[in-house]
Formats: sequence, structure tokens, C-alpha cells
Amino acid sequence: MQISFDCPKCLKSAQCEVTESSHAIQCPECNWNRPLAEGDLQDQVPCHCLACGCTDLWRQKDFSQRLGVSIVALGILLSTIAMAYMQPELSLGILMVFALADMVLYVVMRDCLVCYRCHARYRRIPNLGQVGTFDLEVNERYRQEAIRLKQTQQSAGSR
Repeated sequence: MQISFDCPKCLKSAQCEVTESSHAIQCPECNWNRPLAEGDLQDQVPCHCLACGCTDLWRQKDFSQRLGVSIVALGILLSTIAMAYMQPELSLGILMVFALADMVLYVVMRDCLVCYRCHARYRRIPNLGQVGTFDLEVNERYRQEAIRLKQTQQSAGSR
């Protein structure tokens, strides 16, 4: 399993490999590490975030959202240009090609786990069927927690 996370000490993006025999995850920049306990992995799936300890993780497709939005925008642009030249069949064909490409990407792309708190990403995990998908309520709870923490740090720093 590969983990991509932001190091809590140096705040740089880091990646590391975790196997059954790994004892810790470590930042290659500043050598920050977090030890792994015996029950952290269950059937090669993390029970909680190995970077921050958060117990809430969600499953999503491992695909760049920016690239996905760019592809949709390109399809809309090309379809609009075809409509501007009074070719509705071509416009509809372009939209169908982009929809088919989207469906193929959805089937082909693998899933990854994402932590709600620190947004660490876990790739190359064989069985993610039991992990839930994105939950807006849980995400809002962690977003509000981050806002309160930032406000508390700012008020403590101004004193």
C-alpha cells in the first residue's frame, strides 16, 4: 500500500510504502515518523488513518479532479462549437463520446482511501468493498473542527 500525506512536522507532501512488515510511516524530508501498531491494518486495509489517527476514511476513484473537470469542460466547449456551426448531430456525438470515455475511466480507475481530517491518500489496497463512500456530514464535522482549531491557534498567538 502506498500512502501520500502532508507531514505534520515539515508540512511537505510525502509518500511512503507500507507493508505487513512495516514498523512506521516516515517523512523522507524531516524523518518524522509514526509507529504502526499490530492492529492498524486489517486484511491490508487500514483501520484508521496511519498519518493522523483519524478513524473516518472514505473510498473514491483515484483520479485527478482537476483533470476530470478539464475533460468535461473540453467536451462542453467542443459541443458548443459544433452547435454554433449548426451541426447538432456532431454536437450530440461529441457529448456521447465524452460520456463513453467517462464511463470507461470510471470502470478502469482503481479506488483509493482518503482521510477526512488530514486528506492522506491510500493507494494500491486490494479490497475496499467494506469502506464507505464520501459522507458530507462527516466531512463538515472535520471542516468545522479545522476552523475551530485555527481560530484557537490565532487567538492564542495574539495574546
